[in-house]
Amino acid sequence: MQYMLGVRIDESAPAYTDEERDAMFARVGAVNDEMKAEGIFLFAGGLLPSDSATVVRVQNGTTTMTDGPFAETKEQLGGFWVLELDDLDAALAWARKCTVACGVPIEVRPFDGLA
Repeated sequence: MQYMLGVRIDESAPAYTDEERDAMFARVGAVNDEMKAEGIFLFAGGLLPSDSATVVRVQNGTTTMTDGPFAETKEQLGGFWVLELDDLDAALAWARKCTVACGVPIEVRPFDGLA
């Protein structure tokens, strides 16, 4: 089964120092290498801040586009992993490793089948 491990970030929190960022990237790189060695890594990516997003809606045949996320929330999706795992327990174990590496919460969500 495929799971998305979403990196939840608080964009209002102070930015990492260069040293903190480099250390976090090194920890995440080590987790990525471990995932690849286990053969469970499908892909991953980081996202630009939510103010770079555009939300597209169609209502009654009219398309509207707005800047940024629609919901006002403190936490945003900052990046993600997509992994092929046996079950939720395995996904939660990897999420623990990821939250230690990133220093932020990780949201685990199974895919609802494949398109």
